[in-house]
Amino acid sequence: MARTSGAVGGIAARLAGARLGIRSDKAAHAEDLRAVLGGLKGPLMKVAQLLSTIPDALPAEYASELAHLQANAPAMGWSFVRRRMSAELGPDWEKRYASFEHEAAAAASLGQVHRATMHDGRQVAAKLQYPDMMSTVEADLRQLRLAMALYARMDNAIQHEEVYKELAERLREELDYTREASHLRLYRNMLADNPEVSIPEPVDELSSARLLTMSWLDGVSLQSYVDSKPSLEDRNETARALFGAWYLPLYRYGVIHGDPHLGNFQVRPDRGLNLLDFGAIRIFRPQFVQGVIDLQQAIERNDDDQAYHAYQSWGFTGLTRETMEVLNEWARFIYEPLLQDRVRPIQESDDPAYGRSIAERVHAGLKRTGGVKPPREFVLIDRSAVGLGSVFLRLKANLNWHRLYQETVAGFDAQLLAERQAAALLAARVPAPLEGTA
Repeated sequence: MARTSGAVGGIAARLAGARLGIRSDKAAHAEDLRAVLGGLKGPLMKVAQLLSTIPDALPAEYASELAHLQANAPAMGWSFVRRRMSAELGPDWEKRYASFEHEAAAAASLGQVHRATMHDGRQVAAKLQYPDMMSTVEADLRQLRLAMALYARMDNAIQHEEVYKELAERLREELDYTREASHLRLYRNMLADNPEVSIPEPVDELSSARLLTMSWLDGVSLQSYVDSKPSLEDRNETARALFGAWYLPLYRYGVIHGDPHLGNFQVRPDRGLNLLDFGAIRIFRPQFVQGVIDLQQAIERNDDDQAYHAYQSWGFTGLTRETMEVLNEWARFIYEPLLQDRVRPIQESDDPAYGRSIAERVHAGLKRTGGVKPPREFVLIDRSAVGLGSVFLRLKANLNWHRLYQETVAGFDAQLLAERQAAALLAARVPAPLEGTA
């Protein structure tokens, strides 16, 4: 935190000077910040990843530099890898692979990935967690709790207690690679009938709580794919695969991947999708998923009573009608592409700050009406909607989002979802969530 504060403080001073007419090199500042955040690892780097995902949340120079952190963070050296692999698999760990590349193929906030070959010829990815991540995460969470408490004294628009609990517990779950292996099995089962999406297969005998060995998937990063200027038809095909990868599990099993940043997708040579990094997975009550569908219908029909019931099923309490109308403005923004039965981009406004202006207006409305306490389950569903929408914006896809959604929720039944969910979690050996431990 001290290293970050110094770097950010210096950059802030230089940006302030720029506003006063003093010449400043934003590209150099952004490169400095990426180096600091990449070296720190942990949750702070995840914040940078998230910010770089959302269009126009940051100046272009900063977004470009921080986007590298999504899959190209600074890696730890070979001496570190040998020590950590010995701790997980024993001193003869290298003999358990036919080959193991010394250079990391990718590095991120909590760990890095090395390509290796099994003795039977299978290509695998070995994801190794950085040392002392548990203490790093707990230290960052203490800082986050303090920051939220200070912010709450200045702004009552959003009461953060449940938000903090949700983020803390999901982040702690991300540190358990045994749990992530079960999430891989879960997604492979849920999307088994969807050939457009590939999920790595875990190798249990070469995995532990801090090491996850899984099948290697070939593909290019989504950002590289966009930079290659594919045709609209190809971009639409990739967007359609992405929509299914995210929302089929939600509406059929009550499960969502809560980390939709660009580093967690790859585009296959056939324009299908590789879905990566299954640490941040959220499992929802069937009633919550029913509420997501109910709110979409309420917004479409301008039915305030149904909207109020939907918010209650999500876990919002003590809502006044005035506060609900403010929340509805955000809901209309999120659901808008699903309401029109025609081919269109995910956002039709040409204003690059359109989403931000909506968020600021909603924030001001919540502050005016006394604030709101978001339930825990709301946190990752909202993050996924915003993050995935940002990816669709970058793809510049034009699809009939209304029909995609209607096909996905057709025949929805909360009881059937509960039965499917229980069977899928049991088959994948997914442990119980950490709720209640924060």
